[in-house]
Amino acid sequence: MTLPATLIPGDGIGPEITDAAVRLLDAAGARIEWDRQLAGMAAVAAHNDPIPEQTLASIRRTRIALKGPLETPVGKGFRSINVALRREFDLYANVRPAKSILRGLRYDNVDLIIVRENTEGLYSGIENYVRIGEDEHAAAQSMAVVTRVGAERIHRYAFDLAVRLGRRKVTLVHKANILKFSQGLFLEVGRAIAEEYAGKVAVEERIVDACAMDLVVRPEAFDVLVTTNLFGDILSDLTSGLVGGLGLTPGANVGRNTAIFEAVHGTAPDIAGQGVANPTAVMLAACQMMDHAGEPEVAARMRTAIEETLRERKAVTRDVGGTATTAAYANAVIARL
Repeated sequence: MTLPATLIPGDGIGPEITDAAVRLLDAAGARIEWDRQLAGMAAVAAHNDPIPEQTLASIRRTRIALKGPLETPVGKGFRSINVALRREFDLYANVRPAKSILRGLRYDNVDLIIVRENTEGLYSGIENYVRIGEDEHAAAQSMAVVTRVGAERIHRYAFDLAVRLGRRKVTLVHKANILKFSQGLFLEVGRAIAEEYAGKVAVEERIVDACAMDLVVRPEAFDVLVTTNLFGDILSDLTSGLVGGLGLTPGANVGRNTAIFEAVHGTAPDIAGQGVANPTAVMLAACQMMDHAGEPEVAARMRTAIEETLRERKAVTRDVGGTATTAAYANAVIARL
């Protein structure tokens, strides 16, 4: 069957790296009917809107999208286009795997997944200034919102993911020792959900600062981690650093009916158009997309080809120690299929 999917090439290096991912998908036998749409600065230039209605309509129709990095224009009403997309489609789970692929790094045994709540917490956007005397910005307040419904669905997603992938353990990451209400509710719900999975997967708890230290000292001790929005944002970049950087780590934003898969790094305008960008992150995001679409064999073949090409380092881009162009690296991965 043909899979309808929305393709958003993105800004900066986005079109170059998403093209490499599309070529890999085609070579791996993925039957995808792409609906190409714009977002970010490319959409502003074409439609004077960073998220045009036709792009939203396409995602509503296909319910699955692959996108490159997006630049959020200043003064267009969005703090982040990525955040706006997550809210529009209620993409409550952000899934960021980190796995050791490159040889010669400080760590060679990292294989973990961070499941980050994607819609609540300190990123809820409820903020205000407090005026004191003549100073209108004398104080600022940001509200961290944790709901029972939001906590339940992200914890259940993490435990379901762990069971489905045969993972051994889920770590509940929190700061309930200090933030006793918001983080306390998150942890309370996590403990209740964990009881439903007793005997299927082990569970442990970590305070977030101690967790950050342990991730650097012994990342092999972790498997699946589930946490709130801000902590997940920070820890997922930390774990990306353990395996070689953001250029090697994909991200999935998953909701009840819709999922968007992406390269989590920026647009890298300094190298845009030079054909030297590393497309690994968006290629691995395409693997996540195929897993989500019920094509695990295609995803596994692609993932193996990517990993073997990176480990061999004969045809890799300069950010990982090679001299290959984006296209040459993509060709090498395709050849390994």
